[in-house]
Amino acid sequence: MTERPTLLITAPFDAEQAAGLGDLFDVRTVTPSPAGGSLADRGLDAQLARAAALVCEIDVVDAATLDKAPNLRVVVSCRANPVNVDVAACTARGIAVLTTPARNADVTADLAFTLLLMTVRHTGRAERWLRSGAWSADDVFEPYQRFRGIGLAGRTLGILGGGAIGRRVLRRARAFGMTVLVYDPFLPADEFGDEAEITELDEVLSRSDVVSVHVPLAESTIGLIGDRELRLMREDAYLVNAGRAAVVEEDALVHALADGRIAGAGLDVFWTEPIDPGHPLLALDNVTVTPHIGGASDDVVTEHSRIAERGLRAWAAGQRPAAVANPAVLDETAQS
Repeated sequence: MTERPTLLITAPFDAEQAAGLGDLFDVRTVTPSPAGGSLADRGLDAQLARAAALVCEIDVVDAATLDKAPNLRVVVSCRANPVNVDVAACTARGIAVLTTPARNADVTADLAFTLLLMTVRHTGRAERWLRSGAWSADDVFEPYQRFRGIGLAGRTLGILGGGAIGRRVLRRARAFGMTVLVYDPFLPADEFGDEAEITELDEVLSRSDVVSVHVPLAESTIGLIGDRELRLMREDAYLVNAGRAAVVEEDALVHALADGRIAGAGLDVFWTEPIDPGHPLLALDNVTVTPHIGGASDDVVTEHSRIAERGLRAWAAGQRPAAVANPAVLDETAQS
């Protein structure tokens, strides 16, 4: 009987998915660490020495880790972008690096739409006001006047970025009866058919009641929304960012909100995290904030476990997994 290769899992992982991989691997799991340091420093030398496959999320797979894992042939980073893995070092050693794209797309879209609803209906402010004891029998209808917001049916949502999360936000918006505009220079004009219109950035900003940010972070998208772009938005429009903070110039946003040039914003991400308690954004009543919790869901673990399992099965079968950060490694393996 051929000995099964060892699979070491240091990421949070669905137990059923891990057990299911037992037909291909000798599966070894360790308690995930929140520290995020080099895997070489976790006291797992014996496990690393045996491992042919590794699944990680926060642990850093660097040259020191690879030195302790001479049998390693595949690494799965439970992220869309394997920032915790030295991909170049893995490539040099013939180690394939797989990823788990869109693992948190649904829950992040949920959070973005939560922020959207909280922002346009002022629910965060209303809750704080209620908890403060401000609601008085002397004016039982005060909150009805104080927290008047807008409905979504018939309104226009502008989505910046038509990728995995943007598409899911689109579906949610359509369910609420919204018209949707999308800015994404990499998509054909008919990508969404009758569901959404793809158009230029300036038009999305000027026509939308709410703009939601979902473009990936790249040199071309850092500061994509600055003072000029914010001035294109209407005074009664809202901005939601549960994507990447650096897409929106923070100082420009603060000034636009403070001056009433846009109606409000809902933010899950910030240029510096954690955000300073004295930051001017936190002093503005027209801002709804959450502490970068877009992917904070147990469902993300279940989803990245499923994607990782599919990738490992494809790799073990000599097939190309759906998401590979260094495909040249597999090409060389197939030719050898």
